[in-house]
Amino acid sequence: MALAGPVAVWALTRTVLLLCVFKVVTLPGPDFTNDVNVIYRGWFEVLKSGVFPENDVTWQYPPAAALAILSPALLSFLDYAAAFYLLACAADAVAFGLLLHASGRHGRTGGAGRPGGSGRRRAGVWGWVAGVAVLGPTAYARYDLMVTAVAIGALLAGARHPRAAGALVAFGAMLKIWPGLLLLGTPRGRATRAAWTAALITGVVVMGLFAATMPGTFAFLGFQQSRGTEVESLGAMVFHVARQFGWEGQVLLNYGSMEFVGPYVNLVSDAALLLTFAGFAWLVLWRLRAVKWTEATPADAAFTAVLLFTTTSRVISPQYMIWLVGLAAVCLTLRTSRQTLPSVLVLAATAVTLLEFPLGFAHVVASDWLGVLLLAVRNGLLVAASLLACRRLWRSTKPAPHEALPEDEDGSGDTESPDGPHGRDVTPAPSPRTNATAP
Repeated sequence: MALAGPVAVWALTRTVLLLCVFKVVTLPGPDFTNDVNVIYRGWFEVLKSGVFPENDVTWQYPPAAALAILSPALLSFLDYAAAFYLLACAADAVAFGLLLHASGRHGRTGGAGRPGGSGRRRAGVWGWVAGVAVLGPTAYARYDLMVTAVAIGALLAGARHPRAAGALVAFGAMLKIWPGLLLLGTPRGRATRAAWTAALITGVVVMGLFAATMPGTFAFLGFQQSRGTEVESLGAMVFHVARQFGWEGQVLLNYGSMEFVGPYVNLVSDAALLLTFAGFAWLVLWRLRAVKWTEATPADAAFTAVLLFTTTSRVISPQYMIWLVGLAAVCLTLRTSRQTLPSVLVLAATAVTLLEFPLGFAHVVASDWLGVLLLAVRNGLLVAASLLACRRLWRSTKPAPHEALPEDEDGSGDTESPDGPHGRDVTPAPSPRTNATAP
């Protein structure tokens, strides 16, 4: 009964989350259901008329997000909010099922009697169960959980079905942009060509269909560019500290989130963008220099990329942690992953996020000592996880000095096996001149 434990804990924790979003159990702090009850419901009324809310600055999402907002219509016999919460729980169950299936893909037991075979483990299942639970009911009060389920499916499908993975990545990107980063870690050669081509075709088709049928498809681009520095972001720490010394700024509801407004805010926002671009540049450099791929490399790269994007962003909303929890869960499922410690740091940061929102959000907005402490711990954990993830990704894909670079069967230098990227670990064999063993 190896499945009984995680299934029971998942069911228990998700029951508590549902009790919270249905207000049977109440939590202190701001109303975390406002997005669904007011904002999503308002978008629903506009979207069902066949147009995007192009005059609403809070609409900052790519066109397929409309499907998530309209999805409660599938349960039309329920109130909009109730239907949304149940569908979020269903997406949670799908992600849980995918991870559970992946952890047992190579057999019931490994060579040492461990669940999940030699290549997989149950840690990812437990990571998902714990991560969503410690984030609290905010997980069910945003559509990010639905996007994350798609991303998990794409990563787990990548080794065996690169075209399907590419299509899922593109669909996820049309829901909320960030899943597009999952393509960075695809193995060179046929796998990359198949996944990227499928993603391009799917993205063009989805975007084209929305552009042809619904006015306002690209309105979100302008609204997204106008975002400032949100109070929970890494850059916001500058102003939380500056307020203690008389900085003449304030916190206002701006573009759908609580943001700092005042002197030097634009400068810090621009600096955050520069950090994000620097992170992308590092990822491109990693991609060009990487020479070794294992089963876990695509997941490790995806986790690192999204972690960098999140940490350096001008906005770190609580629901962003769901993205990281999902990708960390995939990494924890794979025994060859080098991202175990960064994943644990992300789970810790997710737990602190619950203390920061909704429980301590008034302290965050006020920039008092408790609010600053909570943000310093949460954002500090994210920075530590980002730096450690980058270091481990770089080292895991670079050969030792004595190792020869492998060439594929057509001499192109691709490291993909003849049976596809999942056929074997592509770590280069050690040079015949030494007796060393490849790591």
